[in-house]
Amino acid sequence: MTVDSTQLAALGDATRRTIFELIASRPRSVAEITRELTVSQSAVSQHLKVLRESHLVRAEPKGASNVYHIDPAGLAQMRAWLDRFWSSTLAAYKVAVEQSPEDQT
Repeated sequence: MTVDSTQLAALGDATRRTIFELIASRPRSVAEITRELTVSQSAVSQHLKVLRESHLVRAEPKGASNVYHIDPAGLAQMRAWLDRFWSSTLAAYKVAVEQSPEDQT
């Protein structure tokens, strides 16, 4: 899987970002997430479905419910995608800093 508009769109929604951040702090069930938000349990489930389909979270069955965790593989791919931009930005900065003042005129 590569980072695509699905992952970016998933985190583009403020409620999904909040859910993602809650799960990042510790694994949680739908009920636990719902208690932290002002949206219905049904809405939380719909947001979790989008996060699951974009490989940002994964569900682990526990008893009669699921506990949601960050999906390390999906998050690693997003980080690698972002790091690509960071690396090229740092490389350009290094070139600019290492230029002598005479080269900049």
